[in-house]
Order: sequence, then C-alpha cells, then structure tokens
Amino acid sequence: MNFSRKEVKQPTLTQALIPIAFLLTLLAINVKIFDDTIAGSNQIAILLTGGLAGLIAILNGQNWENLQHQILKTLHSAMPSMLILFLIGSLAGTWMISGVVPAMIYYGLDIVNPTFFLFSAVIVSAIVSVATGSSWSTIATIGVALLGIGKALGFSEAIIAGAIISGAYFGDKMSPLSDTTNLAPAMAGTDLFTHIRYMMYTTIPSITITLVIFLVLGFTIDTHGIADISAVKDSIAQTFTITPILFLVPIALLAIIMLKMPPIPALLVGTLLGGLASIIYQPHIINEISGITNDYVLSSYKGVMQSMFGSISIKTDNHMVSDLLNTSGMSGMLSTIWLIISAMVFAGIMEGGHFLQRITQSIIKFANTTTSLVATTVGTGVFFNFTASDQYLAIVVAGRMYKNTYQDKKIAPEVLSRALEDSGTVTSVLIPWNTCGAAQAKVLGVATLTYLPYCFFNIISPIMSIFIAMIGYKIRYIKQNKNETLS
Repeated sequence: MNFSRKEVKQPTLTQALIPIAFLLTLLAINVKIFDDTIAGSNQIAILLTGGLAGLIAILNGQNWENLQHQILKTLHSAMPSMLILFLIGSLAGTWMISGVVPAMIYYGLDIVNPTFFLFSAVIVSAIVSVATGSSWSTIATIGVALLGIGKALGFSEAIIAGAIISGAYFGDKMSPLSDTTNLAPAMAGTDLFTHIRYMMYTTIPSITITLVIFLVLGFTIDTHGIADISAVKDSIAQTFTITPILFLVPIALLAIIMLKMPPIPALLVGTLLGGLASIIYQPHIINEISGITNDYVLSSYKGVMQSMFGSISIKTDNHMVSDLLNTSGMSGMLSTIWLIISAMVFAGIMEGGHFLQRITQSIIKFANTTTSLVATTVGTGVFFNFTASDQYLAIVVAGRMYKNTYQDKKIAPEVLSRALEDSGTVTSVLIPWNTCGAAQAKVLGVATLTYLPYCFFNIISPIMSIFIAMIGYKIRYIKQNKNETLS
C-alpha cells in the first residue's frame, strides 16, 4: 500500500491521547526500575512513543517524509538551545577551576548566621544555584551542609529542606546556566536572556514573599546551638586563591548581556574569561588538572581545555566541598541534549501527525482570555509533572502544545516561556514520583510530602504567574501595526 496517496484523516481525540498514555506508562515503569531515568531510559521511552505516534499518523494517511520534515523542523528550533547547553558546560568548567564559583560559595556562606538562618539558607542556595545552574548539585552539596547546620540550630528538617529547595529552584529557574532555563525559551520561540528578563516579573515577587515568610519563621521558632561553617570556608580558601577580583568575570558577562550580545557569543566570552582567570589566579589548580608541572603554557592549555570539554574533580580536605567542586564540561550536557533530541523527535511526530493540535483544540476552547490561557498553560505544566514524572517533558510538551495558540492570539513567546518555567520547572520537586521530587527526598533524607508545605517559592510561583496575567501586568503582545493589539 502506498501510504503517501491515502486520504489524510485528522486524528480523533482518543488517537491523540494514546501516545501520551503510552508515554506515561513507560515513564512510570522507568521510575520504578531505573535509578537515573535521565541517563537513557526516558530517552528510549520517548523515541518508542514517537514510533507509536508515527504509526498512528501513517495509518491516518500521513507519509513518513512529511513527519520527518516536521521532526527536522523541531530539531532546528532546538539547535540554538543545544549549542548554548554545550557552552554552558564549558563555562561551568572554567568558572569552577578559576575560583569564580568557589568564591561565590565562600562569600555566600558569610551570609549564614543563627539568627537569620532560614532567610540565609534561601539566599545561599539561590547564590550557589545561580552560579552553577543546577538545583540538584546545589541541594546535594551546600544543601546537605545547610541541613546539618539548621538541625544543629534546632530547626525542623522539613522547614530547612523547604528553604534550601526554594532558593535552589530560584537559581535553577533564573540562571542562564540552567538547562530548563534554556529549554523553555527554545520551546516557546524566544531567546534566553529575553526569557530571563521577563521571568523576573513573576519570580522576584515570588522569592520576595518566600524570604519574608522564612524571615518571620526564623524569628518565631525557638532554636539552639551555634553553627560553624568555618571548616567549609577554610577548605575552599586552602584550595583556591579567593579574591573579590574574581567577581569581575561574572560582572563582565552580565555587562555584555546587558549590551544585548547574543547568548552564544556571550557565553563563549564568559567561558574564555573564566579560563583566563584560572591561568592567572589558580596555577596550582591548572597543574593539578593537567598533570603537567614543568611547562605552564602547556599545562594551562591542557587544564583549561579539559575543564571545557570533560570532567574535572578538585580534591580538598572536606568531602562535601570536594563533591561540590566537580564539573563535567560539555560532555556532561550530552544526556540532556540526548533527551532534547528525543523529545524533539516525539514532538515533531506529534505535531506532524496533528495530535498536539487535536489535544489543544479540546483544551483551548476553555481559554478565551489571556488569563485563562496562561492558567491553562500553567495547569498543563503541573499536570505533566504529575503524570509524566519529568520536568523536561512538562516544558517540552506544554510548550509545543500552546506555541501556535499564543502566536494566533498575538501573545509574545516570552509569556509562554515564563508560564512554562513558573509551572514545569518549580513544581517538579513537589511530586514524590517525579524524578526531581524523588531525587531531592533521597539526597536530603526528607520525604517529599514532608518538605512540600515549606517549599513556598515552588508553591507561590505558578500562582504568581496566573495572578500577573490576571492583573494584566507585563503581558506583552505582538503588534503587526500601530492599531492592532489584544485585549
């Protein structure tokens, strides 16, 4: 049979939902069987689901060439994001060996004191997460240390975990080094730094309210003990040359970002500045990484190059600090990029087979206003975190579902990307069977449902996204001429 000559039929809602149900089933099995689902099992599940969707589309009269064209189209849209992720890996490496990230942690720890511990825990976690772009590594390292400090002071581990997670996910959401912060604008069709600037209108109020709550809690909860963080600071100071001058590197990156340099060259400049700083201020780290001690030029080249593309591990006399001072360079981004490629294949088939359009038609009829559209987007992100058990899928699927609808309603793509992050990124850690919720519960030793009530930032963010849309503040519309706007 020549499928290309069959009459093309639009999928029914049942047909459109079959791949989603199949994917959810496979992901649930993966979470139960595999310890690290992002290492490959979820990617295979997504590709298998794409194959099932492709089969249904072909049976409906679609031909493979059209589906393949749509796959390539979606991959093309995600290519800048993948290039940025590679550069983020290299930047994280040079910023680590240069002492930039260790300096941020070193000075950030000065904020911690017993009186304002919960407030400080949010800020420190946010600083480290912004610097590293990873809530997971922040919680697994400095978060574990803060949990021990807080428990010594007499705070409930649930409240401490909530403060740590709130700060870590603020950084994960706002850092240009974060994979989800790159993925959301790629799905919506905007650029990284426009996305970050636009998120500030919902994120800053959310973190401000969170800080106020933890500040009040800090004054109302009786505590005891004295927290000593000198061991951590001493370990960092003994390993790196710590100086405020190192902050010139992130300041320079922020400056060129503010001058509206495109993300890819901006991150490349930031990477090179980190490499230069490492050569100037951390020669002993360079020699340790390269293993070359008799030729500093050659040692510098090998050490910086290794930090950009591969794994580095800096040993200290403190186990927690040693765990923090690990990066994987560009190679560390490969599993995330693999996931993005797999998701784009699935999304391309779902879009080429008109499955997403069919699902969207059933949902979008209830979104007659900007507020209801944003609320529907946020609800969809939470739904996929709850059912798909993965924040990446929540962002990818919801982004592909609503991208055309936002365009049709002349709403700027940064409104969509913001809603994706306000829901997909931050609520993943609140669900016990989600990869994020399961991971953080295991790392901190605090059950997901136990810390959930105190993750104020994660709870407030989706609500704030809907509230900002409701009052019509900073909802940008696309105008084709002077008189056209959307009310």
